[in-house]
Amino acid sequence: MRGLRAQVASFDRPVRLLMANQFAINLGFYMLMPYLADHLAHGLGLAAWTVGLVVGVRNLSQQGMFLIGGTLADRYGCKPMILTGCAMRTVAFGLLAVAGSLPALILASALTGLAGALFNPAVRAYLAAAAGEERRVEAFAAFNVFYQAGILVGPLTGLALLAWDFSAVCAAAALVFAALALLQARALPATAAVNRSAGSAWRAVAGDWRTIAADRPFLLFAAAMTGSYVLAFQVYLALPLRSRELFGAQTGPVTGAVFAASALAALSGQLKLTAWAKRTLGGPQAIAYGLVVMGAAFLPLMPRPYPGVPGRAVSVLALLLCASLLAWGGALLYPFEMDTVVRFSGDRLVATYYGAYNTACGIAVSLGNLAVGALFGTGIRWLPWAALAAIGGACAGVVAGLHRAGHLAPGTVPAPG
Repeated sequence: MRGLRAQVASFDRPVRLLMANQFAINLGFYMLMPYLADHLAHGLGLAAWTVGLVVGVRNLSQQGMFLIGGTLADRYGCKPMILTGCAMRTVAFGLLAVAGSLPALILASALTGLAGALFNPAVRAYLAAAAGEERRVEAFAAFNVFYQAGILVGPLTGLALLAWDFSAVCAAAALVFAALALLQARALPATAAVNRSAGSAWRAVAGDWRTIAADRPFLLFAAAMTGSYVLAFQVYLALPLRSRELFGAQTGPVTGAVFAASALAALSGQLKLTAWAKRTLGGPQAIAYGLVVMGAAFLPLMPRPYPGVPGRAVSVLALLLCASLLAWGGALLYPFEMDTVVRFSGDRLVATYYGAYNTACGIAVSLGNLAVGALFGTGIRWLPWAALAAIGGACAGVVAGLHRAGHLAPGTVPAPG
């Protein structure tokens, strides 16, 4: 903890504020969202398809709008998008506290997703610029610690507030985002827009998007890195499915332990892994190694679970090991992954590149989850885990190939023309 405090203190105030901002964003989001589906189904008595619609609208509005959010941040500045996103989340969570009709719930869900699409690329672009090229990797490493801490503390805070009711959770989350908007409006310095070219705004935007679409190495890198997001998401899908297979309806404590192991592994390992990788590896190697570790995380789950209490204990340990390896692999690659996206942008369209990158990853997660669900449906127990392990290895191979071709080395990524 002392190492984290010293590292955070070494950055300028805007960087420190953005790290605290990300903790609060995840605190407010995760104190509410894990309990939304249950509230819709049992608190409001909605049909299952309606619950899926409301939750799906949130995912679609966020993943589908990342590119728009990044483009707006580059054109109008990061700070306005961060403030707008926080204000929008305040309204959305306040609406969820009182909404009882389907149209109101869909509106609140769409606003929740759109808010994330606005501030996520803007925060990362601002952090990259404020930290500077020399300290970007360290900044993203510390940033991820705050990110994971919010994921760890948020659900626990929401669970405590559920002792009152779901409206109290929504109100508390809305207050978090309202406080964030006010704090950043006063304390976060404004940044200049980087895309104020003359002429038609949409013509300029279309030109930026064409630049990204023509950046083949970036597109290949983004395609490879979507694998890391598909793998990381299995903490929410494949691991709970294995837990339910083992324990049936009594899976809650095991699933909670898996989430806790994932967050604690990331929190404890992030700075150490980043420092080790900077000493002994380059950025591309760290990314490739991280992908290999994330793929290998699923290998302990391939054997058929043994019966009886000892067998269940071994299976639980395998789940916890998988979650920890996923977190460590993600922690190893994350700062270098974010730094690489900045390098591809040529430091000119950073938010737009992040937006395009996040959109690609969001689409991949949706398609990947469908594929993983289909693999579980085959009844072949080892197949989903083998496929997930293969994804990690294949994506690592693509990253290594890009590095060998000279596309990922510092200083070799040209500025967009």
